[in-house]
Amino acid sequence: MKIAIASGKGGTGKTTIATNLAYSIAQMGKAVQYLDCDVEEPNGHIFLKPYIRETHNATIGVPEVDTGLCDGCGKCGQLCQYSAIICLKDTVMTFQQLCHSCGGCMLVCPTGAISESHKPIGFVDLGAADSIKFVQGRLNVGDIRSPALIKKVKERAANDGLVIIDAPPGTSCPVIEAIKGADFCLLVTEPTPFGLNDLKLAVGMVRELKQPFAVVINQSDLGDDQVQQYCDGENIQVILEIPNDRRIAEAYSVGKMIVDVLPEYKKDFAGLYESISRRIKD
Repeated sequence: MKIAIASGKGGTGKTTIATNLAYSIAQMGKAVQYLDCDVEEPNGHIFLKPYIRETHNATIGVPEVDTGLCDGCGKCGQLCQYSAIICLKDTVMTFQQLCHSCGGCMLVCPTGAISESHKPIGFVDLGAADSIKFVQGRLNVGDIRSPALIKKVKERAANDGLVIIDAPPGTSCPVIEAIKGADFCLLVTEPTPFGLNDLKLAVGMVRELKQPFAVVINQSDLGDDQVQQYCDGENIQVILEIPNDRRIAEAYSVGKMIVDVLPEYKKDFAGLYESISRRIKD
């Protein structure tokens, strides 16, 4: 079972929910794995404090042109939707930062002038936080190909037990790469106009992907009730509400788990897991 934790905007408490959910499930004696797919700024390790036992270089394939074989036909540039390879007169130019590694340019080249070289984009760390299997991706500074690295993180998902996927914020390509294939998506939001606006975008995203989902409202007693009204009107289940509690903020600020500092929240996260499990089985 794979549960993706996402949010339409940053700062809603997505990683707080993801790490405490994984931690609570592990304390129930169940096998669980945490994947930090927020590869531009992974921070789940701050709370889970894993031991990293392996680090692997992550690379993607990019085109390399043999100018001796190239006849300047331009078919590669005509095919590429991202302008990662173009033909200007008799010169072929490649822009590796724009390449999405589809391999199409190699397939259409009539002279076989294009081969594939490997360009590093970041790292994949493997480890464990007590009984929780831990995987995170770290994108190289300045690189923009987070979907490719997220895919490599997800390839490390265990075949048994529960997988918690901590997605990047937003609704763009990296988020879609992170949550696609999940059995359930949990959308974390806050009761503010910005939270509502971006929740609507996130709801549209998961509905387009035809994924079952529910909403968690963090700091639920702040702001207004517009998020709740929206969810009621759209028949969206609000599966958990977490109040604005200074003790939670203090725990977060020093990298501590909510369920450790405030044991009364253990039943909330256990109930969250049970509710999601029932939704998936139904």
